[in-house]
Amino acid sequence: MEYVRFGKSNLKVSKLSFGAMGFGSKKWREWVLNRSESRPIIKKALDSGINFFDTCDFYSIGESEKILGKILLDCVPRDEVIIATKVGNPMGSYPNAGGFSRKHIFDAVDASLKRLNTEYIDLYQTHIWQPDTELEELVDSFGDLVKSGKVRYLGVTTLPSWTFSKLIQNAERKSSSPFISMQCEYNLCHREAERELIPLCRAEGIALIPFSPLARGFLCADRRSHKKKTLRTKSDSYTHQYYYRDSDFLVFEAVKAIADRRNLNAAQISLAWVLQQSGVTSPIFGATKIKHIEDAVKALSVHFDDSERAALEAAYESRFP
Repeated sequence: MEYVRFGKSNLKVSKLSFGAMGFGSKKWREWVLNRSESRPIIKKALDSGINFFDTCDFYSIGESEKILGKILLDCVPRDEVIIATKVGNPMGSYPNAGGFSRKHIFDAVDASLKRLNTEYIDLYQTHIWQPDTELEELVDSFGDLVKSGKVRYLGVTTLPSWTFSKLIQNAERKSSSPFISMQCEYNLCHREAERELIPLCRAEGIALIPFSPLARGFLCADRRSHKKKTLRTKSDSYTHQYYYRDSDFLVFEAVKAIADRRNLNAAQISLAWVLQQSGVTSPIFGATKIKHIEDAVKALSVHFDDSERAALEAAYESRFP
């Protein structure tokens, strides 16, 4: 496993990040793994050299954090792993159950610490963005979490480039803890971050940790075949809404052609492309089988020539002309 610097910080993270949305309660999503099913998956990730694990309070309404914290700390000392979680999605139906008020942020971080069974969170991130957020309150509240020792580093997830730029500037003006990472959706079928967000991250030295490098599983197999549909692809309305365009299937066909020529699989090719994009620090992939981790590790050694890269990228259709 290769370890890389996390943005402008001195933190070293594995070149692959493990996303824990697939651990939790089947009442939340049918396809997620319970605690006993999750243990061998997390153990395999650790044995593969992965030290960076990302979850969220919203995943299975806290159960993902509980499972991840319990199993990780059963396996390794706390200082050997980097635990990231997120805040912002509603955790209840009352008005301040979500969002980025100081009230909710302080309540949410304490709840996450308890579920993760840890005294600190390595990377605390905004989750689903709310456009009416008062940015100065967010900067102050997140900065105070670092001062308190409950959080070590700060990051964000998918928000407009101009908003992220203002957050960076506000934190700098206030001499507050900086936001050093960005999670955004990025894969061969979803490349809109190339317009402004990724160039901003490169210019500012922000760690880019893209999620859905396999397009939520769409790029792993030909989903037009009933035999290639999984419980997740059958039930995930987001995937059907965003990844079943004609052009997306053309992208998959390009991926499959190169995978067949290389005697690899489509998941390895798709993840390898994200890994090699300029500015990418550590893609976040999910796994519900041991083989998913083995495929991800193999993707680290896949490299493309110019003609292969051109073939992979040619079929892309912009989502926002």
